[in-house]
Amino acid sequence: MTRELNFGRRAPVSGTARSMVVFLHGYGADGADLLSLADPLGPHLPDTVFVAPDAPERPFGTPFGYQWFPIPWLDGSSQEAAEAGLVRSAADLDAFLDAQLQEEGLPASRLAVIGFSQGTMMALHVLPRRSEPVAAIVAFSGRLLDPARLAAEAVSKPPVLLLHGDRDEVVPFASMQEAGEALSAAGFPTYGHVMKGTGHGIAPDGLGVALSFLKENLPGA
Repeated sequence: MTRELNFGRRAPVSGTARSMVVFLHGYGADGADLLSLADPLGPHLPDTVFVAPDAPERPFGTPFGYQWFPIPWLDGSSQEAAEAGLVRSAADLDAFLDAQLQEEGLPASRLAVIGFSQGTMMALHVLPRRSEPVAAIVAFSGRLLDPARLAAEAVSKPPVLLLHGDRDEVVPFASMQEAGEALSAAGFPTYGHVMKGTGHGIAPDGLGVALSFLKENLPGA
C-alpha cells in the first residue's frame, strides 16, 4: 500500500495548466525548498503548474525535513534499509505522479520532473521505469543509482539534463559523468551542464540552462 505524499502547488501564471513540473527535493529538505523555484520559472512557463511533494519519511534522529530513503553513511542505517526505502518510496512517487496527472487532466508527455540531490536519484530511478515517458528530466547535483541495471530495466527514455557543481562537497562531481555515460549507453537523449565554482546547490546559470531545456522539451509550456 502506497503512502500519500503531502505537497505544495503553484498555479500557472496564465490560470490554465497545459503542462506540469514536479520538484523532488533532497535529503533533509522538503517540497517548499524547491517550490520557490516556481517564482523565477513561472513567468517564463506561464501555462505550467508546479507541484512539490514532501518525501514520505523523516530522517533518522531528527524531526526536521524529509528523506526518500535512508543514507547509510549519513544516518548509520544498513544498505538493506536504504534499498528497501528506495523501493517503497519509488512506489509512493509513482502513485503520486499518476494522481497529479489525473488531477490536472494532463498526459505524462506534458510532465517534466526536476530533482535535486536525493530527489535526482529518485527521478533517475523511477521515471525510466514508468510505462509512459515524461517530457523531460532535469537532474541537479545527484547520481544514478544502480547504473548497471538501467539498460535492462528502462521502459521509457525521456531526454535528461544533468547539472552539477564542480565543487560539490556532498555528491561527487564525478557522479555526473558516471550518470551521463550510463544514460547515453542505454539510449537516453542526455545533455549536461557544469555549474562552475558551485558546491552542492543550484546556481543561476544552471537554472537558466534548465529553463531553456524545459522550453524545448515540455509541450504546452
